[in-house]
Amino acid sequence: MLYLLSLCIGLLLVVCLLITLSQRLRIAYPILLVLGGLVISFIPGLPHGTVNPELIFTIFLPPLLCEAAWFTSWKDFWRWRRIIGFLAIGLVFLTASGVAYASLALIPGFTLALGFLLGGIVSPPDAVAATSILRNLSLPRRLTAILEGESLINDASSLIVFQFALAAVQSGIFIWYEALASFLFVTGLGIGAGLLVALGFYMVYKWQVITPGTHTVLTLITPYVMYVLAEVIHGSGVIAVVSGTLWLSYQSNRVFISHNRQQARSTWNTVGFVLNGTVFLLIGLQLPLISKALDEYSLYQAVRYGLLISLVVIGIRLVVTLLVSPFTHFISRFITVADKRLYWRGPFVLGYAGMRGVVSLAAALSIPVISRSGQPFPQRNLLLIITFIVILVTLVGQGLTLPLVIRWLGIKDPDHLRPKPEQRAIVHRHLAMAALGRLSDVYSLQIQRNALVSQLQQEVERTTKLATHPGETDTSNQVHDKAEVHRIRLDLLQIQRQKLTQLRHLKDYDEEVIRYWEEQLDLEEQRL
Repeated sequence: MLYLLSLCIGLLLVVCLLITLSQRLRIAYPILLVLGGLVISFIPGLPHGTVNPELIFTIFLPPLLCEAAWFTSWKDFWRWRRIIGFLAIGLVFLTASGVAYASLALIPGFTLALGFLLGGIVSPPDAVAATSILRNLSLPRRLTAILEGESLINDASSLIVFQFALAAVQSGIFIWYEALASFLFVTGLGIGAGLLVALGFYMVYKWQVITPGTHTVLTLITPYVMYVLAEVIHGSGVIAVVSGTLWLSYQSNRVFISHNRQQARSTWNTVGFVLNGTVFLLIGLQLPLISKALDEYSLYQAVRYGLLISLVVIGIRLVVTLLVSPFTHFISRFITVADKRLYWRGPFVLGYAGMRGVVSLAAALSIPVISRSGQPFPQRNLLLIITFIVILVTLVGQGLTLPLVIRWLGIKDPDHLRPKPEQRAIVHRHLAMAALGRLSDVYSLQIQRNALVSQLQQEVERTTKLATHPGETDTSNQVHDKAEVHRIRLDLLQIQRQKLTQLRHLKDYDEEVIRYWEEQLDLEEQRL
């Protein structure tokens, strides 16, 4: 027990050191953690253990998806829903198909079913990796919204491909329309389960007086309840967590009180830090175990196949995203689209930013060692090493070079939005004007009346006290004035929150700016 505890403490220390180093080097921490785990894995005498995929799917994934979805703007998500849906569903199936046929042609002994299995594993960009890397980049709001939205919901479609391909490998039968029907079914159940749980917790937050500690615990268990309920009814746990969290996040300013929100925010920052760091470090630690298990192929051959599949994955994504702009321009003749202007720089960045991560690794590790027939699962070890190479190439290779690509392309925001500092100043002015309006409309006459009454009361009390207790100083009126000012300031904060809710619905302001001022109002209320 002490040995296991020591390993966990050592793992967390390494995570902290590597993240600190990544900040100093200005490198996205998932990249450095994967490389750090890879280096640590070759230290002689270090104990190695295979990551249980159930641990990733049930312990790590729900809170990580919840954290990513919570800070995703529903306003931007809905604006770009068509392209997000196409990339998260259509591109996943196109990538899986391309990888399947490329594997059949390039890798000796591979079948089409094994190719689709590999395609289902490596087709989805990772939500955690995308969010972590994009936070350090100055991208237009639309690109960030599309990439984050895609990575949040593409896991469901890729896991459907994976599950049906896994069944096809073991049974030899694959029926595409059953896979499509299953995708629609599990997606619908997932959305329903997520919204149902979110509504239940919303009612609890809305109608019950909850202490900050209880609120924090509830927010921590919410994604797990969503995920478990969806999986129990055979829906998509991933979609349940994303849909439920997006809805709760959009309603958060109406139900969460400031001190609960402050404590939960601090707790989630710590939880996200630990889980994100641990999961990327574990990816790097898996290479020695995977490479030692190769049987029919040499490590050189496996790495070569992995690099070829990585090129296929990157190439398909780049071609498809570059075709999105002219296709959108074409269909704009028939339907209303968010933007029908032709671009190539933005779509190129969308195509280049397809980093794979923890979901791909967990899916690969969940391939059974023994198939239903009792025989070893065909090519399992090769599938694992190819998956690891694809993660390494896309996460580390593309993640490191993405800032250079953005700088080379000279990406500008086509929406011509104001920069965040200017947005913050404008929102601040709106909040100040709302408070001044409340003061002039409601409190001006009341303040004058209270001042007159207070002055008369003060004269009466001073006269009485001078007659009965000469030399004694009166402070009751000062206390009353302070209480009155305190009450007015709290009321003004509520008015400013209402104004902030109105601004949240306008397209001119980033969700990040709105959340910044929401936090400032929370801090002001805590000071009061």
